[in-house]
Amino acid sequence: MTRHFLRDDDLSPSELLEVLDLADRMKAAPFDAQPLRGPRTVALVFDRPTLRTQVSFAAGIAELGGNPMTVDGGLAAMGSREGVEDVARILGRQAAAIVWRTAHQGDVVTMAAYAGVPVLNALTDDFHPCQLLADLQTVREHKGRLAGVRVAFVGDGACNMGNSWALAGASAGMHVVVGAPDGYSPDAHVVARAREIAEDTGGSVELTTDAVEAVKGADVVVTDSWVSMGREEEAQERLRVFPPYGVTDDLLAHAAPDAVVMHCLPAYRGKEIAEEVIEGPQSVVWDEAENRRHAQKAVLAWLLERS
Repeated sequence: MTRHFLRDDDLSPSELLEVLDLADRMKAAPFDAQPLRGPRTVALVFDRPTLRTQVSFAAGIAELGGNPMTVDGGLAAMGSREGVEDVARILGRQAAAIVWRTAHQGDVVTMAAYAGVPVLNALTDDFHPCQLLADLQTVREHKGRLAGVRVAFVGDGACNMGNSWALAGASAGMHVVVGAPDGYSPDAHVVARAREIAEDTGGSVELTTDAVEAVKGADVVVTDSWVSMGREEEAQERLRVFPPYGVTDDLLAHAAPDAVVMHCLPAYRGKEIAEEVIEGPQSVVWDEAENRRHAQKAVLAWLLERS
């Protein structure tokens, strides 16, 4: 059976910890594991702007002994020139795995159904599971644990990061509080699934419209852009409602004194996060960005081994 990583709960709580443990070992010894020696090719398909995703996957695949093959989604014109089903069967015969950064979750599901090799979601409008692996690795590095850690996600909770933090945080036994304006909470079905997972892990997921309440006592404070890709036409309204949710020194003062601050980047300083916060002593965003490489290597190797 081919395993895929399309959303955060594709890994069970115990599997999540296996992958994170492997990520830590790979970070400590980057060249010891060579499951792609040959080199075997991994297809990297990008329909959306990318920096960290492209460079971290390309570097990581090379460290695993493989060949990162970048496919320009615009040139491939999936969905117009060729259907996703056909492209999946082509790529699956050329590559050991497929990494796709695109808009629609349904498309990566279709890719996985037809490819015959592991498919990894490198970002859709609904989920950003590879980012969450890096985030959890970073939290564990700085806090020494995941279970019981209190996380505040403030800003646009309806984005892919809000959904993924609910699922991944619950799987890790964390207490996730999403502080977002009315109408900008994570997807209700995702929250329900996360709470179901949390019943077994001891975690929790809470929603509030009060940014201060969300951040109060938090060990980790997370934010993301207020205007996600594909939402640019909503920018004016979003910039009107989100300022109270900006991660400033004043807001951060309500968190635990040793709280760390995370942002998946790119960051719009002076909007969702203040310059003095992202460049301040509590910021771990650069560790977080580096850990994309290690976490993605781990989940890719894990999927290949089990497929």
